[in-house]
Amino acid sequence: MQAEPSALFSGFRVLGLYSGHVPHALRYHQKHREFYVVTAVGRSFHTYNVRTVNVILPDDISCVAADRMLVFAAAGRDISAFARNKEVVMRYHGHRQEVRLLLPLGDQLISADAGGDVIVWDVQGGDEYLRLQFDSASFSVSAMMHPSTYLNKVLLGSSQGALQLWNIKTSKLVFTFPGWSAGVTSLQQSPAVDVVGVGTATGRIIIHNIRLDETLMSFTQDWGPISSLAFRTDGPPIVASGSPQGHIAFWDLERRQLVTQLRNAHSTAVAAATFVHREPLLVTNGADNAIKVWIFDQEGGGARLLRSRQGHSAPPTTIHHHGNDGKNILSAGQDGTLQSFSTVHERFNKNLGHGSINKKKEKKKKKGLSYEELRLPAITAFSSAAARQSDWDGIVACHRGRLATTTWNYQRCTMGAHHLQPPAARGNAIATAVDITSCGNFAVIGSSCGRVDVYNLQSGQHRGCYGNDEKAHSGAVRGVATETLNQMTFTAGSDWLLKFWRFKSRKQEDQLKLHAAPASLMLHRDSGMLALALDDFTLAVVDIETRRVVRKFAGHHGNVNDMTFSPDGRWLVTAAMDCTIRTWDLPSGSLVDCFLVAMAPVGVSLSPTGDFLATAHVDSLGVYLWTNKSLCGPVGLRPLPADHQPTEETLPGVTADESEQEVTSEEVDDAYRSAEQLGAELVTLSLLPESRWKSLLHLDVIKRRNKPVAPPAAPAAAPFFLPTLPGLTPRFAEPTPSEQETQVQLLLLLLLPRRAFISDIYILTRNIERPLRLLKDCGPSALSVELSGLTSEGGGASKPLLRLSSRLEAGWAELRASFDQSLCLLTYAKSALL
Repeated sequence: MQAEPSALFSGFRVLGLYSGHVPHALRYHQKHREFYVVTAVGRSFHTYNVRTVNVILPDDISCVAADRMLVFAAAGRDISAFARNKEVVMRYHGHRQEVRLLLPLGDQLISADAGGDVIVWDVQGGDEYLRLQFDSASFSVSAMMHPSTYLNKVLLGSSQGALQLWNIKTSKLVFTFPGWSAGVTSLQQSPAVDVVGVGTATGRIIIHNIRLDETLMSFTQDWGPISSLAFRTDGPPIVASGSPQGHIAFWDLERRQLVTQLRNAHSTAVAAATFVHREPLLVTNGADNAIKVWIFDQEGGGARLLRSRQGHSAPPTTIHHHGNDGKNILSAGQDGTLQSFSTVHERFNKNLGHGSINKKKEKKKKKGLSYEELRLPAITAFSSAAARQSDWDGIVACHRGRLATTTWNYQRCTMGAHHLQPPAARGNAIATAVDITSCGNFAVIGSSCGRVDVYNLQSGQHRGCYGNDEKAHSGAVRGVATETLNQMTFTAGSDWLLKFWRFKSRKQEDQLKLHAAPASLMLHRDSGMLALALDDFTLAVVDIETRRVVRKFAGHHGNVNDMTFSPDGRWLVTAAMDCTIRTWDLPSGSLVDCFLVAMAPVGVSLSPTGDFLATAHVDSLGVYLWTNKSLCGPVGLRPLPADHQPTEETLPGVTADESEQEVTSEEVDDAYRSAEQLGAELVTLSLLPESRWKSLLHLDVIKRRNKPVAPPAAPAAAPFFLPTLPGLTPRFAEPTPSEQETQVQLLLLLLLPRRAFISDIYILTRNIERPLRLLKDCGPSALSVELSGLTSEGGGASKPLLRLSSRLEAGWAELRASFDQSLCLLTYAKSALL
């Protein structure tokens, strides 16, 4: 059977992607007088400051560069130039291997690839101006820089350690620097002319005068190779160096010593660090999906974080919508952070940070612990409620390998003060499931040992547990849920049982035996439908009122990772390891939509308003949004057959390969084209505007109005020779007016000495029908002219106008009285206590 695209969802955009391992580019826009940061994320690059721009390329971007007008991005062996951050103005083809370095230089662009080719391009024409070929074994280009005031010169650094200064206009090698027996990783121009900074693979920083070939000073950092260099230009002689560990060191060039350092500026290697020109600001980015701006206003020359854009540095595992407006998505990632992404604008994003061990009795021990030892492991499950989030913590999270759960405060964007743990914990049990009541006062937490405990969120106190011998299930608890009125609690365990408990007395009322062990549980509180994902890849829907299985769904070929209900409880959307996202219709008990994705989805959440579906995927740092088509127009849903073959939908913000997007001429010729007329007895709709065909309804009136009142008169015979006026410049004489036209003009001048216009309405006042017909045919401007012509200057009289004014005022008074009566009645109906 032919594959069909999704009928319900279409890709919209991706949230939480900001930066990759590619160094950023900083450009200054002279017209806007602002700096813009360009970062690469996969196949797209983003421009930050005014707004985020997402431009798609056919391959992963390897490097970016920018000048005052254009942004250059290299993907594979091709280079593209973008104007206004979105319009491709030029493409440069000629490299035989992947492009690794880009350097804009005036009207030229210099690029270097992995094979040793360095090409100089004409930016405007796209032509190859110069090609230099190097042997990768002896001189592999690893860094490029244009020395300030050195006309048509470029300095090349190699991974073997040597440097070469080239004149790209004459294609001649000017000078060769032997190097310092270490590979060059970074080249940077200093504020002083002739002086450059060289970063090496051994962690050494060399300040070198290239004119005198003299080393002025050198520093050594203990964190490995130099990943980036940047000179401060606002006064203090400071050079910053980045490291693969994410630390940044700041060196004083006058005192020749280390001034300060930023530990853990990024959780991964610092891809690039750039000082903003003549400002105490440092812009950094890294592969941890973060862009940060640091300001130097601390005592002793230290820097603090001014602003940042950052997402998860490791793929998210669990996502849920927070609140009832559907504008915020909570996401927990493998990096241990809990973040909130806004679907409205990035400025509303929140980073709740990492979980940490903060017990008061261990404060003394903390002094000897490292930063990594204080961090809690990644969050495996969490629940949130917005009902009392302004009073106390409204988020409870379970962590990998830990029994104690943590509380979080959404409004303060921090981890809460409580660590919820059973009072008599024994063994190596861990927390596996959590749910917060609809009132926001209690949290119900299930663990791997079979316990289900209740905690008060305001005080963090333990309020009891379910079951005999403090065990609700004989196996691990896979899911917990509470209904809207806090009357019942539902728990599912690996013992194949779904149990129904009284929330207040914590006594079991009933249980339901399942045909397989449940993996997770999801309750739609408004409809009372409880969905369970089972280990045999099937789904079961239980009605909590009748406590019976009302629907069973089968079709997934892998573990069901997550599921979510539509706001009205009609649809159940599931995501599984078979890379499919399926939508099940509960009233009909059938599958109504299914589509494939390239990466297996691990989390899915449908907004409370039903407008967006959010998904998280394996090995992807972003949260992807899909538009619900049923809110934009009618969608014909029908049960899908058993042999339905879903089609693969491209993730939002990701484009297919160019080979997949090409359309051959045969495909264009074979495309279906509609006939001009489907049949003689059928009606074919016109594509013309309404004003063109609506007049056909009054065709008889139009013909009668356009009927000529007199037969056409023959035009006057034109003279054989056109009369001309005497003079050097030939000019045609104006036609002589006839005797009748002359008499009419004289009569008008005698009657209206001060006005040369008589209103047509005044002329036709003897017959009332003709003035009314004239008013209907006039436009607004012509009507204004006709009415102004009724004055005494136009031949009219003031007495008819006075009578007309009195008639209009009397009619308006009667109409105004009716309006006032209606408004009075309406005001009474709105304000009275009926």
